[in-house]
Amino acid sequence: MDPVTSTPSPAPSPALPPAPSLEVAGLAYAYPDGHQALFGVDLTVGRGERVALLGPNGAGKTTLVLHLNGILTGGVGTVAVAGLPVEKRNLAEIRRRVGIVFQDPDDQLFMPTVREDVAFGPAAAGLRGAELEERVAAALDQVGMAGFADRPPHHLSFGQRRRVAVATVLAMRPEILVLDEPSSNLDPASRRELADILRSLDVTVLMVTHDLPYALELCPRSVILSEGVIAADGRTQELLCDEKLMRAHRLELPFGFDPRSVSVA
Repeated sequence: MDPVTSTPSPAPSPALPPAPSLEVAGLAYAYPDGHQALFGVDLTVGRGERVALLGPNGAGKTTLVLHLNGILTGGVGTVAVAGLPVEKRNLAEIRRRVGIVFQDPDDQLFMPTVREDVAFGPAAAGLRGAELEERVAAALDQVGMAGFADRPPHHLSFGQRRRVAVATVLAMRPEILVLDEPSSNLDPASRRELADILRSLDVTVLMVTHDLPYALELCPRSVILSEGVIAADGRTQELLCDEKLMRAHRLELPFGFDPRSVSVA
Protein backbone atom coordinates (compact mmCIF):
# COMPACT_ATOMS: atom_id res chain seq x y z
CA MET A 1 0.00 0.00 0.00
CA ASP A 2 1.35 3.36 -0.93
CA PRO A 3 2.19 5.62 1.99
CA VAL A 4 -0.31 8.35 2.67
CA THR A 5 1.14 11.75 1.97
CA SER A 6 -0.32 15.06 3.02
CA THR A 7 -0.10 18.32 1.21
CA PRO A 8 1.16 21.07 3.49
CA SER A 9 -1.29 23.87 4.06
CA PRO A 10 -0.32 27.13 2.43
CA ALA A 11 1.14 29.70 4.75
CA PRO A 12 -1.42 32.30 5.79
CA SER A 13 -1.18 35.56 3.94
CA PRO A 14 0.17 38.40 6.03
CA ALA A 15 -2.58 40.68 7.32
CA LEU A 16 -2.93 43.84 5.33
CA PRO A 17 -2.50 47.06 7.29
CA PRO A 18 -5.74 48.98 7.88
CA ALA A 19 -6.62 51.56 5.29
CA PRO A 20 -5.82 55.17 6.21
CA SER A 21 -8.64 57.17 7.75
CA LEU A 22 -8.63 59.46 4.74
CA GLU A 23 -7.30 59.17 1.21
CA VAL A 24 -7.83 62.01 -1.25
CA ALA A 25 -6.35 61.57 -4.72
CA GLY A 26 -6.33 64.09 -7.55
CA LEU A 27 -9.37 65.94 -6.22
CA ALA A 28 -10.40 68.87 -8.41
CA TYR A 29 -13.68 70.73 -8.23
CA ALA A 30 -15.35 73.69 -9.94
CA TYR A 31 -18.61 75.23 -8.73
CA PRO A 32 -21.52 75.61 -11.18
CA ASP A 33 -20.64 79.29 -11.69
CA GLY A 34 -17.26 78.19 -13.06
CA HIS A 35 -15.16 79.08 -10.02
CA GLN A 36 -12.42 76.46 -9.68
CA ALA A 37 -11.86 75.80 -5.96
CA LEU A 38 -9.61 72.71 -6.02
CA PHE A 39 -6.96 71.88 -8.61
CA GLY A 40 -5.86 68.33 -7.78
CA VAL A 41 -5.52 67.70 -4.04
CA ASP A 42 -3.67 64.62 -2.77
CA LEU A 43 -3.91 63.99 0.96
CA THR A 44 -3.55 60.89 3.15
CA VAL A 45 -4.32 60.94 6.88
CA GLY A 46 -3.44 57.86 8.90
CA ARG A 47 -5.61 56.41 11.62
CA GLY A 48 -5.29 58.27 14.89
CA GLU A 49 -3.44 61.26 13.41
CA ARG A 50 -4.31 64.82 14.39
CA VAL A 51 -3.77 67.05 11.38
CA ALA A 52 -4.38 70.79 11.04
CA LEU A 53 -5.67 72.11 7.71
CA LEU A 54 -4.31 75.64 7.34
CA GLY A 55 -4.65 78.26 4.65
CA PRO A 56 -5.94 81.74 3.91
CA ASN A 57 -9.59 82.51 3.22
CA GLY A 58 -10.56 81.29 -0.23
CA ALA A 59 -7.91 78.56 -0.29
CA GLY A 60 -10.46 75.77 -0.78
CA LYS A 61 -10.55 74.36 2.77
CA THR A 62 -14.34 74.30 3.06
CA THR A 63 -14.69 72.81 -0.41
CA LEU A 64 -12.30 70.03 0.52
CA VAL A 65 -14.11 69.29 3.80
CA LEU A 66 -17.50 69.14 2.05
CA HIS A 67 -16.13 66.38 -0.18
CA LEU A 68 -15.22 64.21 2.80
CA ASN A 69 -18.81 63.25 3.56
CA GLY A 70 -20.29 63.62 0.10
CA ILE A 71 -22.00 67.00 0.46
CA LEU A 72 -20.08 67.99 -2.67
CA THR A 73 -19.49 65.45 -5.44
CA GLY A 74 -19.08 65.37 -9.17
CA GLY A 75 -15.57 66.71 -9.51
CA VAL A 76 -12.43 64.92 -10.64
CA GLY A 77 -10.51 62.54 -8.39
CA THR A 78 -11.43 60.23 -5.51
CA VAL A 79 -12.03 60.37 -1.77
CA ALA A 80 -12.08 57.31 0.51
CA VAL A 81 -12.74 57.09 4.26
CA ALA A 82 -11.16 54.04 5.92
CA GLY A 83 -11.07 52.42 2.50
CA LEU A 84 -14.72 53.13 1.68
CA PRO A 85 -15.15 55.29 -1.44
CA VAL A 86 -17.21 58.44 -1.02
CA GLU A 87 -19.92 57.53 -3.50
CA LYS A 88 -23.70 57.86 -3.54
CA ARG A 89 -24.28 54.22 -2.57
CA ASN A 90 -22.05 54.63 0.51
CA LEU A 91 -23.23 58.03 1.73
CA ALA A 92 -25.13 56.84 4.82
CA GLU A 93 -22.08 55.00 6.16
CA ILE A 94 -19.68 57.75 5.06
CA ARG A 95 -21.68 60.35 7.00
CA ARG A 96 -21.48 58.17 10.08
CA ARG A 97 -17.71 57.82 9.65
CA VAL A 98 -17.03 61.52 9.04
CA GLY A 99 -18.31 63.70 11.87
CA ILE A 100 -18.18 67.45 11.24
CA VAL A 101 -18.33 69.88 14.17
CA PHE A 102 -19.42 73.28 12.91
CA GLN A 103 -17.82 76.55 13.94
CA ASP A 104 -21.04 77.73 15.59
CA PRO A 105 -22.48 75.06 17.93
CA ASP A 106 -25.91 76.65 17.63
CA ASP A 107 -25.98 75.35 14.04
CA GLN A 108 -25.72 71.83 15.47
CA LEU A 109 -27.92 71.92 18.59
CA PHE A 110 -31.69 72.12 18.12
CA MET A 111 -33.37 69.74 20.57
CA PRO A 112 -34.94 70.69 23.94
CA THR A 113 -32.23 68.97 26.02
CA VAL A 114 -28.58 68.04 25.71
CA ARG A 115 -29.48 64.36 25.99
CA GLU A 116 -31.90 64.57 23.05
CA ASP A 117 -29.36 66.43 20.90
CA VAL A 118 -26.69 63.78 21.49
CA ALA A 119 -29.20 60.96 20.95
CA PHE A 120 -30.57 62.39 17.70
CA GLY A 121 -27.97 60.92 15.31
CA PRO A 122 -27.78 57.40 16.78
CA ALA A 123 -31.59 57.25 17.10
CA ALA A 124 -31.96 58.25 13.45
CA ALA A 125 -29.55 55.39 12.63
CA GLY A 126 -31.84 52.95 14.42
CA LEU A 127 -30.43 52.65 17.95
CA ARG A 128 -32.98 52.25 20.74
CA GLY A 129 -33.23 51.46 24.41
CA ALA A 130 -30.21 50.65 26.56
CA GLU A 131 -27.78 50.76 23.63
CA LEU A 132 -28.84 54.29 22.77
CA GLU A 133 -28.63 55.40 26.39
CA GLU A 134 -25.13 53.92 26.70
CA ARG A 135 -24.01 55.68 23.51
CA VAL A 136 -25.29 59.05 24.76
CA ALA A 137 -23.78 58.63 28.24
CA ALA A 138 -20.39 57.64 26.82
CA ALA A 139 -20.27 60.60 24.42
CA LEU A 140 -21.19 63.11 27.14
CA ASP A 141 -18.62 61.59 29.48
CA GLN A 142 -15.92 61.95 26.81
CA VAL A 143 -16.48 65.72 26.68
CA GLY A 144 -17.01 66.26 30.41
CA MET A 145 -20.72 67.09 30.08
CA ALA A 146 -22.30 64.05 31.76
CA GLY A 147 -23.93 66.20 34.43
CA PHE A 148 -25.71 68.41 31.88
CA ALA A 149 -27.78 65.81 30.02
CA ASP A 150 -31.14 67.26 31.04
CA ARG A 151 -30.23 70.92 30.57
CA PRO A 152 -31.50 72.93 27.60
CA PRO A 153 -28.51 73.65 25.32
CA HIS A 154 -29.34 77.36 25.16
CA HIS A 155 -28.81 77.60 28.94
CA LEU A 156 -25.17 76.53 28.59
CA SER A 157 -22.11 78.68 28.02
CA PHE A 158 -20.65 78.89 24.53
CA GLY A 159 -17.77 76.60 25.48
CA GLN A 160 -20.16 74.05 26.97
CA ARG A 161 -22.31 74.14 23.84
CA ARG A 162 -19.23 73.48 21.73
CA ARG A 163 -18.41 70.43 23.85
CA VAL A 164 -21.98 69.16 23.45
CA ALA A 165 -21.67 69.66 19.68
CA VAL A 166 -18.56 67.46 19.77
CA ALA A 167 -20.53 64.87 21.76
CA THR A 168 -23.29 64.77 19.12
CA VAL A 169 -20.64 63.66 16.63
CA LEU A 170 -18.82 61.26 18.98
CA ALA A 171 -22.12 59.48 19.64
CA MET A 172 -22.00 58.27 16.04
CA ARG A 173 -18.60 56.58 16.65
CA PRO A 174 -16.91 58.33 13.70
CA GLU A 175 -13.68 57.40 11.98
CA ILE A 176 -12.73 61.07 11.51
CA LEU A 177 -13.64 64.10 13.59
CA VAL A 178 -13.54 67.25 11.44
CA LEU A 179 -13.44 70.46 13.46
CA ASP A 180 -14.16 73.83 11.86
CA GLU A 181 -12.35 76.60 13.80
CA PRO A 182 -12.81 74.81 17.16
CA SER A 183 -11.13 77.52 19.25
CA SER A 184 -13.12 80.48 17.87
CA ASN A 185 -14.97 82.58 20.47
CA LEU A 186 -13.66 80.48 23.39
CA ASP A 187 -12.27 82.05 26.54
CA PRO A 188 -8.83 80.77 27.63
CA ALA A 189 -10.23 78.22 30.11
CA SER A 190 -12.71 76.79 27.58
CA ARG A 191 -9.98 76.67 24.96
CA ARG A 192 -7.74 74.64 27.28
CA GLU A 193 -10.60 72.32 28.29
CA LEU A 194 -11.42 71.59 24.66
CA ALA A 195 -7.75 70.93 23.90
CA ASP A 196 -7.58 68.42 26.77
CA ILE A 197 -10.68 66.66 25.42
CA LEU A 198 -9.35 66.47 21.86
CA ARG A 199 -6.03 65.03 23.04
CA SER A 200 -7.88 62.32 24.98
CA LEU A 201 -9.98 61.05 22.04
CA ASP A 202 -9.07 57.85 20.23
CA VAL A 203 -10.15 59.17 16.85
CA THR A 204 -8.56 60.72 13.79
CA VAL A 205 -8.81 64.52 13.85
CA LEU A 206 -8.74 66.98 10.95
CA MET A 207 -8.83 70.50 12.33
CA VAL A 208 -9.56 73.44 10.03
CA THR A 209 -8.22 76.54 11.74
CA HIS A 210 -6.70 79.99 11.46
CA ASP A 211 -5.55 79.67 15.09
CA LEU A 212 -1.93 78.73 14.46
CA PRO A 213 -0.89 78.38 18.13
CA TYR A 214 -3.83 75.99 18.66
CA ALA A 215 -2.72 73.99 15.62
CA LEU A 216 0.77 73.77 17.10
CA GLU A 217 -0.60 72.72 20.49
CA LEU A 218 -2.86 69.95 19.16
CA CYS A 219 -1.65 68.78 15.76
CA PRO A 220 1.83 67.35 15.21
CA ARG A 221 1.23 67.59 11.45
CA SER A 222 -0.19 70.41 9.36
CA VAL A 223 -1.19 70.78 5.73
CA ILE A 224 -1.29 74.18 4.03
CA LEU A 225 -3.95 74.49 1.33
CA SER A 226 -3.47 77.50 -0.91
CA GLU A 227 -5.20 78.40 -4.16
CA GLY A 228 -6.76 74.95 -4.37
CA VAL A 229 -3.59 72.87 -4.00
CA ILE A 230 -1.51 71.45 -1.15
CA ALA A 231 1.34 73.93 -0.80
CA ALA A 232 3.07 72.24 2.15
CA ASP A 233 2.68 69.16 4.33
CA GLY A 234 4.88 68.53 7.34
CA ARG A 235 5.49 68.93 11.04
CA THR A 236 3.48 71.87 12.34
CA GLN A 237 6.34 73.52 14.17
CA GLU A 238 8.61 73.37 11.13
CA LEU A 239 5.96 74.90 8.86
CA LEU A 240 5.17 77.71 11.30
CA CYS A 241 8.87 78.52 11.62
CA ASP A 242 9.28 78.89 7.85
CA GLU A 243 8.73 82.63 7.52
CA LYS A 244 9.00 82.63 3.73
CA LEU A 245 6.42 79.85 3.40
CA MET A 246 4.05 81.53 5.83
CA ARG A 247 4.27 84.89 4.08
CA ALA A 248 3.76 83.32 0.65
CA HIS A 249 0.46 81.82 1.75
CA ARG A 250 -0.83 84.73 3.85
CA LEU A 251 -0.52 82.97 7.20
CA GLU A 252 0.22 85.26 10.15
CA LEU A 253 1.33 84.28 13.65
CA PRO A 254 -0.03 86.35 16.57
CA PHE A 255 2.17 89.28 17.55
CA GLY A 256 5.00 88.09 19.79
CA PHE A 257 4.30 84.36 19.34
CA ASP A 258 7.42 82.35 18.49
CA PRO A 259 6.71 78.71 17.60
CA ARG A 260 10.36 77.88 18.29
CA SER A 261 9.76 78.66 21.96
CA VAL A 262 7.11 75.93 22.28
CA SER A 263 8.19 72.43 23.27
CA VAL A 264 6.30 69.86 21.18
CA ALA A 265 6.53 66.08 21.06
